[in-house]
Amino acid sequence: MRKASKIAISLPEEVLAAVEREREASGESRSQFFREATVALLRLRREREISEVYVRGYTAAPETEEEVEAARRAASTILAEEPWE
Repeated sequence: MRKASKIAISLPEEVLAAVEREREASGESRSQFFREATVALLRLRREREISEVYVRGYTAAPETEEEVEAARRAASTILAEEPWE
């Protein structure tokens, strides 16, 4: 494992109790529980950021009617070639 740093955090008692129930049920250590929770939260925030950037970009420059029609024609051609049996 890479070098790790120890930190101290404060949690409301009811949150800590919920964490303890979860981690005990899964057999995880506190460190493992918080490490995985932190990685999951960071991933979720990054995915949300990527989605927001995509939506802003699409909103600023949506496809034109010509592009939509070209996509429909291409999809129709591709789907017509599929064996639907």
